[in-house]
Amino acid sequence: MRLSTHKYLYFLGIAVTSAGCSQEVSFQKDVNPILQENCLSCHDGKGEGVEASGFSVRSYDDLMKGTKFGQVVVPGDSLSSSLYRLIDHQADPKIQMPPHHDEALSAGKMQSLSGAQINTIKAWIDQGAKNN
Repeated sequence: MRLSTHKYLYFLGIAVTSAGCSQEVSFQKDVNPILQENCLSCHDGKGEGVEASGFSVRSYDDLMKGTKFGQVVVPGDSLSSSLYRLIDHQADPKIQMPPHHDEALSAGKMQSLSGAQINTIKAWIDQGAKNN
C-alpha cells in the first residue's frame, strides 16, 4: 500500500516535529529526586563524598557550587559536566558515581543509575541546568 504524497508529508512532518521537541526537564520534579535518592547519603553536607570532594547535593545551590576542584555542572553542556561524565560511566570505575565498582558493591554501596535517570540529568544540563 502506497501513501499519497500528502499523507507521506504529513507523517514525515509529525516525525520530524516529534524528534525535534524535547520536554523541559524540571530540577525540582525530575532531577532532584534522583539526586536525593542516589547521592544524598554521601553528598549530604557532611558525608564521605563531601569530605572527599566538597560536593553536596542538599540543594540546587550546593549542586551548582560544585566541588573543591571546580564546577561539576556546565549549564547547556552535559559533555563538559563532570557530574554527567561520572554517572554515565565515562570515568575510571573507581570514581564513577554512585560508587558501583567492585569494592563499593562489596561494601553494599549503590548501583549505577538507570539509563533513564542518566538521560534525565543529561537533558536537564543540556537545557541549561535551571532551578525550575
